[in-house]
Amino acid sequence: MTTAQIALSVIMIVASLFLIVVVLLQHGAQQGLGAVSGSADTFYGSGKASASDRIFARLTSIVGVVFVIIAIVLNLIH
Repeated sequence: MTTAQIALSVIMIVASLFLIVVVLLQHGAQQGLGAVSGSADTFYGSGKASASDRIFARLTSIVGVVFVIIAIVLNLIH
């Protein structure tokens, strides 16, 4: 293995662990049976995400893209 492959492999491992942690920290859409009857959505609460949910969603997208790019690059240089 070359130095570039080792460095990219380490970055990929760190990115994958970070991606797992970020996904696990996100809040799930747990509306329960209230979603069936329509009582889960209120006038003030529909469609609003907290700041942490937006940050985690953006981090998930960024780290996911980095993960895919590194996987493609590692595949091409192997």
